[in-house]
Amino acid sequence: MLDRPSWAPKYIDLEKPSAARIYDYLLGGACNSAADRTVAKEIMSVLPEARRIAQDNRAFLRRTVTYLVSQGVRQFIDIGSGVPTAGNVHEIAQRADRECRVVYVDHDPIAIAHGELLLRDNDRSCAFLADFRSPDSVLRSPKTTKLIDFGQPVALLMFLLLHFVPDQEHPAALIARYRQALAPGSYLALSHPTLEGVTEGVFTATDIVRSSVDEVYPRDAAQVLRLAEGFEPVPPGLVFTQQWRPDGPPEARPPDGPEVVYGLVARKS
Repeated sequence: MLDRPSWAPKYIDLEKPSAARIYDYLLGGACNSAADRTVAKEIMSVLPEARRIAQDNRAFLRRTVTYLVSQGVRQFIDIGSGVPTAGNVHEIAQRADRECRVVYVDHDPIAIAHGELLLRDNDRSCAFLADFRSPDSVLRSPKTTKLIDFGQPVALLMFLLLHFVPDQEHPAALIARYRQALAPGSYLALSHPTLEGVTEGVFTATDIVRSSVDEVYPRDAAQVLRLAEGFEPVPPGLVFTQQWRPDGPPEARPPDGPEVVYGLVARKS
């Protein structure tokens, strides 16, 4: 019988791996189960760069939020926010301006339980459980409308989220529904895995995720750009995450090191 950790609600099946908790493990977090760690280690056995890829995505989020605050954005909706780890959106944004408001949305109960605990004394941030495939459940939630003024620019963040949505569910149309609710000057920021030009290890790791966690749908550059129709990409446009406005010279990579995740920040005119 499993010893249930204090962070896990009783109704959560810890024997079923979770994408959010696997990502937490790759980032060095502690909110993951033995089942999550088993899958993560299996991924790392075929893709040793898995931790670096996760860290690149997290660093991209940090740079993105910092950039958006510099552009005057003070409202953020982070969809698919995952299990809180160091360097959350509200920490980055409110460090720059304490008036920033942040809404976290996820369908993983553990992610939201931890978010609520983390934010219990923060009256400018909240976290709640919802499925982003139902835009109204996110946009019209009382928790959202309490903090977010849709008459002012909002940053919509979708990091490592959209590859869980098949084309049959029309992800571009979903994003368009969110875009319609946003004021001019708002932004969409996303990251999305690809299989373009990758190593065999990436294909194998993708198969592990599909068989152990959930179906995933990597997309090529043109497909990712179509998800952001109606937004104007901010330079440098669609690039791999570590290439988007790096803090310094790009980190040297091994010649055969795969780049797997695209990053994009785009503005609504």
